[in-house]
Amino acid sequence: MTYWVYHERQEAMLCGQHALNNLVQANAFTPVSLAEIAGQLDQMELNYMASNNEGGVSSKDYLKRLAEGSGNVDESGNFSIEVLRSALLSRFNIELPNIRQQGLSKVEVTTMDGFICNRSSHWFAIRKINDRYWNLNSTLERPEVISHFRLAAEVEALQNSGYSVFCVVDSLPPPCTNEAMMDQGIPKYWWKEDDLLKGKTNAMTRADDPWKDVGSGRRLDGGKKSGGNGQASKPISEMTEEEMLQMAMQASLEQAPQQNDAVAYPLTEEPAEGVKIQFRMPDGTRTVRKFLESDVVGTIYSYVSSKSDDRNVELRAGFPPKDIASKKGETVAEAKLAGEMIHGRYA
Repeated sequence: MTYWVYHERQEAMLCGQHALNNLVQANAFTPVSLAEIAGQLDQMELNYMASNNEGGVSSKDYLKRLAEGSGNVDESGNFSIEVLRSALLSRFNIELPNIRQQGLSKVEVTTMDGFICNRSSHWFAIRKINDRYWNLNSTLERPEVISHFRLAAEVEALQNSGYSVFCVVDSLPPPCTNEAMMDQGIPKYWWKEDDLLKGKTNAMTRADDPWKDVGSGRRLDGGKKSGGNGQASKPISEMTEEEMLQMAMQASLEQAPQQNDAVAYPLTEEPAEGVKIQFRMPDGTRTVRKFLESDVVGTIYSYVSSKSDDRNVELRAGFPPKDIASKKGETVAEAKLAGEMIHGRYA
């Protein structure tokens, strides 16, 4: 049986995302999905402060906390441990306790499925695959094997150097051993375990696997078949007038215009009295605006669009965050959006 090891490499300050994906061996979490969880945790903290501080949402403590911005993700994309824990729990029903938590000291580390390690703003994963442990630090060029004999010493050394180590005792998704499972990750991040163990300098990744396109429609000359009409694509300079006309008609069919929310749901002036809704805009900024409970949700889309260069947007609310596009015709009261945090992104 052939095993593959998934190892996402560092991008920006998104090591928390990479650590989670390397732990579960799939491209399961995106910066957007983790940012939405961070926003929901922020909102839960604010709701708690509002209900337990005299003055509620007008109290100094509440307003100070609101002005500080997110406590669960910074501007560079570094996420808190609570975001990582919530993501694993909601997607895979997996808990991520600190390895020093009471009761875990009696569990042998070589029986655990994996670890998430953190110091300052850096996160990385260690994961058991095919009864071997792999260091999947996203700053490494390739995965590095850790023997069972070295694992306990490695974990202890990490803790002694200031790392916090969180563990998954069991129940991680199984490692990749077939084509279908490989579709869950980004091709260039899959490494063939046998090549890694042999120390090959040209270890095969999924991106250069010669079998990866079998059945995907390659021609005998090595080129790829085009979709639809079965014709290979040509440069425009080589097309006939009829071919260019067909291409233009196909493009027009594929690009159905989207209705602008500002036209469908005209935005009115902000009322002096109303319910407050908090927003994380598509550009990452935060703001608060009042709406009447009788306003339709479509006007919320118009508001966010007006603050986003009139671009169409996708909005999510609730926990876990859900798209609210189906509620555009409902009132704010009917959609239960009063006091909610709404996350926006460009459509």
